Amino acid sequence: MSDAFTTRVLNVTTGSTERIVDLTRDCESFLREAAAGRDGLLNVFVPHATAGIAVIETGAGSDDDLLAALHSLLPADDRWQHRHGHPGHGRDHVLPALVPPHATLPVLDGRLELGTWQSVCLVDTNKDNADRQVRLSFLG
Repeated sequence: MSDAFTTRVLNVTTGSTERIVDLTRDCESFLREAAAGRDGLLNVFVPHATAGIAVIETGAGSDDDLLAALHSLLPADDRWQHRHGHPGHGRDHVLPALVPPHATLPVLDGRLELGTWQSVCLVDTNKDNADRQVRLSFLG
């Protein structure tokens, strides 16, 4: 693509459990088309009030550790003033303050520049909303 700015929306189903979904391959696939060997920035954005984007290691327990840490910091109980949805749902609305809904990442020669063990992940603790959108935007 020759546009300086290109966008794609991913539809991600997270189900009814708390999940961390690795989006790295989706990001790389998008960049093969959108970046076409150029340098620039990839912005990953989730337009939801109860989800975030994290750059973390996955598959070696770090993703489970992140969910455990979030449980410690944001317990799923009735302390929250925001009280609709499943018990403790108010914490889901605090999540984006700790795990922001966006990440901007370097792209060199059309390739995502991540560290050896880094992955781009959707963090979703909201059991009430199983369908998420993630917007990928490349600025060359």
